Amino acid sequence: MSEVAAAFRELYGTEPDGVWAAPGRVNLIGEYTDFNEGFVMPLALPHTAVAAVSRRTDGVLRIHSADIDGPLVELRVDELEPLSGAGWAAYPAGVVWALREAGHEVTGADIHLTSTVPTGAGLSSSAALEVVTALALRDVFQIHLSMDELARLAQQAENSFVGVPCGIMDQTASACCTAGHVLHLDTRDLAMRQIPFDLPAHGLRLLVVDTRVKHALGDGAYAERRAGCERGARELGVRSLREVAYAQLPEALVQLSSPTVRDYVRHVVSDNERVARVASLLAAGDVRGVGPVLTEGHASLRDDLRVSCAELDLVVDTAVAAGALGARMTGGGFGGSAIVLVEEPAVGPVSKALVAAFEGAGLTRPRVFEAVPSAGARRVG
Repeated sequence: MSEVAAAFRELYGTEPDGVWAAPGRVNLIGEYTDFNEGFVMPLALPHTAVAAVSRRTDGVLRIHSADIDGPLVELRVDELEPLSGAGWAAYPAGVVWALREAGHEVTGADIHLTSTVPTGAGLSSSAALEVVTALALRDVFQIHLSMDELARLAQQAENSFVGVPCGIMDQTASACCTAGHVLHLDTRDLAMRQIPFDLPAHGLRLLVVDTRVKHALGDGAYAERRAGCERGARELGVRSLREVAYAQLPEALVQLSSPTVRDYVRHVVSDNERVARVASLLAAGDVRGVGPVLTEGHASLRDDLRVSCAELDLVVDTAVAAGALGARMTGGGFGGSAIVLVEEPAVGPVSKALVAAFEGAGLTRPRVFEAVPSAGARRVG
């Protein structure tokens, strides 16, 4: 990470106190469940946001990104206000605000950021920015925070300061995943299990297919579905949809007044069950059995939650037809990425089929790369 430190020196005229990295993530199974206190199973990607940071004591916060065309952003920590429209800088600035709101004495910082996490691809580029900033500030200000506490503060920054009502999965995955594993996360109490996920040992690969599209329809869809799930919980008289067992689902659905809310509840309860099924398959060594569960999950996201789109459906249908074991959209939907589980010999044919399908539909060529379960946030320099 010497290039990042060198860029910091050129920008600020001093050495950074250190360099930190936090990864993006891809979610294997469990979508739109985290804000319902349910279960998810993400893994960290090798793509990271990297921050070189130095402590300041004069109340000034200076933030620069190598990836954004524009000047250095300068703010005062005691003037940070939620929903202030600071653009991309709201993500790291929100972390400073959240730390100060929690009573931690953050007196300013110089921050230089760069990232290899694709933006707009549903791979949590914003959570990586938040987590790397939080970890760096924790270390330079010697704040006593566990990684799960750090993830909660990063989520608070996105919820309250940026104004995005995301759940806790993305920040926890970036902070807490470990190399070679998927993270089984209970989003109600942040209980975690690291489950081995060594696909090459089984002759398998997990591909990420970035469709390179993001439809504007998705802008308010996340909040609308969250509100619909909360309405469903109220009508069922439970704190969250986590309380609805899969076996109780048919009985629960008839109690709901709206067909739309009924569909949302069906997806969330079913996807919690799919997380449990995948965990059992991995524990039994039946990694290939995960494939059909992924495809089943995509159908639920497409039909019940209605967050898929033509490009994501094209990835799933094409990949399965070309011999993939299973595929589904991952992330918030309306564009972004899908994941595809394939036998090793099928990587080339499936990838070629995807490119041909997109070109045949007059779409931009998708970006296809392997998801390698990687380490969570850490100091790198």
